[in-house]
Amino acid sequence: MDKIRELERKSRMRNLGWSLLIFGLLILWSIIVLFPFYWMVLTSVKSYAAYNAEYIPQFFTLSPTLENYIQAFTAVPLARYFLNTVIFTVITTLIMMVVVVLSAFAFSRLEFKGKNLVFTLFLSLMMIPNELVIITNFVTITNAGLRNSFPGLILPSVTSIFYIYLLKENFEQIPDELYKAAKVDGTSDIKYLFKVMIPICRPTIVTVLILKVIECWNAYVWPRLITDDENYFLVSNGIQTIRESGFGRENIPAMMAAVVVISLPLIIIFLIFHKKIMEGVSRGGTKG
Repeated sequence: MDKIRELERKSRMRNLGWSLLIFGLLILWSIIVLFPFYWMVLTSVKSYAAYNAEYIPQFFTLSPTLENYIQAFTAVPLARYFLNTVIFTVITTLIMMVVVVLSAFAFSRLEFKGKNLVFTLFLSLMMIPNELVIITNFVTITNAGLRNSFPGLILPSVTSIFYIYLLKENFEQIPDELYKAAKVDGTSDIKYLFKVMIPICRPTIVTVLILKVIECWNAYVWPRLITDDENYFLVSNGIQTIRESGFGRENIPAMMAAVVVISLPLIIIFLIFHKKIMEGVSRGGTKG
């Protein structure tokens, strides 16, 4: 008995040691990841004079100020960039959700000639580098005369093969018997989609919605390429413009304040919905 208790004690000590090691590494990694955000917020509440007077960077401030946030909105058209991004994000996400949900339903439930071949070709498009797609889209949008316009910004982003695949896999987890029973009762495909499939797969749909919002908010390359009119700049391009201007290079605290304002919506969305994102992704990847 003494040997058994000794082995159990050593096992508990060993497990405790591993737990403390893992916990310590997680804390260290969290500090490394979160420190840039802390430094961004800290710099944004330092006055311009206090920031420039620091020969050695200070990791706290005793006199925070909101003056930088006021300057970020008055010195540059940050509010316009913000509004443009909201319009772009909302319209693009709504159109994409309609396209993706209907496409996933067609591939998962409807039977038509060449369905598997078409879906395979769709998946093969994911192998094409994004740079090639951007070049094609740029030529198409330019030839259509849609540069420096919201349609030009929105149209190339209204579908996603990955999201179609994710929803298709999720829809296919719903038993075929439900669909056959609904058809026997005379239920149309659209009614079955909205009354049965969408409610059952709501976590995955919410996940796709949130990920698309984040993707649109962070869009940089395409908006930068397709518009050179400041009236259509998004926040990502606006920040780049601010950084390249004299205001952004000289007044670093105000620049950081602008970045905080732009980053805050995404941080809030992720903190609120991160569990739904994880749940939706895990459900989309589990079959049976």
